[in-house]
Amino acid sequence: MTSQGSRTTEGRGRLYESVVDTIGDTPCIRLNRIAPKHVRLYVKAEFFNPAASVKDRLAISIIEEAERRGELKPGQTVVEATSGNTGIGLAMVCAAKGYPLVVTMADSFSVERRRLMRFLGARVVLTPRAAKGFGMYQKARELAEANGWFLARQFETADNARIHENTTARELLADFDGERLDYWVSGYGTGGTVTGVARVLRRERPETRIILSEPEIAQLLGSGAAQARADDHAPAASHPAFTPHPIQGWTPDFIPYVLQESIDRHFYDEVVPVSGPRRHPGGRARSGRIRHLLHAAGHRRALSVDAAVRRRRERDDAGGGCAVAVDPGLPDAGRLRSKGRIVRPLSCRTALSAPRPRPRTARPRSWAGAS
Repeated sequence: MTSQGSRTTEGRGRLYESVVDTIGDTPCIRLNRIAPKHVRLYVKAEFFNPAASVKDRLAISIIEEAERRGELKPGQTVVEATSGNTGIGLAMVCAAKGYPLVVTMADSFSVERRRLMRFLGARVVLTPRAAKGFGMYQKARELAEANGWFLARQFETADNARIHENTTARELLADFDGERLDYWVSGYGTGGTVTGVARVLRRERPETRIILSEPEIAQLLGSGAAQARADDHAPAASHPAFTPHPIQGWTPDFIPYVLQESIDRHFYDEVVPVSGPRRHPGGRARSGRIRHLLHAAGHRRALSVDAAVRRRRERDDAGGGCAVAVDPGLPDAGRLRSKGRIVRPLSCRTALSAPRPRPRTARPRSWAGAS
């Protein structure tokens, strides 16, 4: 800021050799209009990554670690099964580094995601929706074995959780140095974010409660049922508790091996099942604000935020508190990666803007007892 109060910037003080060098160091942004009283609620805004999602971290980790180990040769084709964000992140990284990429994807996932991956140079192979995520996973393995391609194995590789242990968790520790961090809330896809971050929080911030959220109609963790696995830790079949849900990229139809560490080591304190926003307890007003996030910034983020809000409301105390929800990523410019939804930037303002006094008005009689 200048002496007159006008906003200024100074530059980052460095030059970048590649777009992949801009991955990480994403900000934690306070949500001023959604949090309960006495509570500071932040979202770690992973849409600041160059391909706009947390999966950029995973993509660069898989490729660079495979290069270091000699598993990925120059010009070799990379193949992976993905619902979208990992494929988009891999497409960006592979384009920057000169690797062909083939993505297997169920035909139930949005056309917008396919188009973006193809725009970045990837080839997209569709699998039948009836085979679910397990089907596209099997297809990627078949293609890798038949063609000698490098299989990214995002659901099993140690490079997944490691990148979050080395980057995401360290960023959280730095941002909340000397600050309260009562809750850290996340959904899960591969489980890499929660496993990597939890390794560090359990050691460095043991007072922080770790909360996972999953769809109410697909409670894989909540069911307590074990995941059938092959000898290489890959899923052997879909999980018996899975039923299809509309949130793309959140809770696949199997428990990934990367997530298994969090289960076995009791990294999380609680699993919160989340229903559709219209059925959330807490009133239509809050559900409406959550829907603004759904429209403006993607379903997984909004539902993770809602899980954080619910926990702080249920355990609110006069002493206040602080919670952080993980943002998996923002849609591509102009359109969401979810089917047919248009980005509404003004809706996002509802969550991010500073609180302001509201006039008290009587509720219409028709709202009485609404929830």
